[in-house]
Amino acid sequence: RVAKMQEKVANQRKNFLHHQSKKLVTNYDAVVMEDLDMKGMSKALKFGKSVTDNGWGMFTSFLQYKLKEQGKQLVKIDKWFPSTKTCSRCGSVKEIKLSERTYQCTCGLNLDRDYNSALNIKKEGMRLLESA
Repeated sequence: RVAKMQEKVANQRKNFLHHQSKKLVTNYDAVVMEDLDMKGMSKALKFGKSVTDNGWGMFTSFLQYKLKEQGKQLVKIDKWFPSTKTCSRCGSVKEIKLSERTYQCTCGLNLDRDYNSALNIKKEGMRLLESA
């Protein structure tokens, strides 16, 4: 009985990941993402099983093969790229604690930390696509 429930949950996750990756591939010619080390994050940040059990690797695989089938590109940004520490407006780099959820820069930028990071990842991905 437990095995059936676990199989159902695994199938639901797989189905969800297929749908989300299909949606991205349909709507975009290139997808830019950070090349995260989920196993390392689970150990270093003490997130435990919640990080390793989220299906990130499976999602990345689905996205990669679907983009390749369509002749589109997956751009992975190096995990050491300082996307969180860099101002998306002026480009200055500053240290920021994990507990700080808002990015504030001396240039006046005040954004959600994750949104600022996403803007930096997009900018770096565009730069890599142009140089390729």
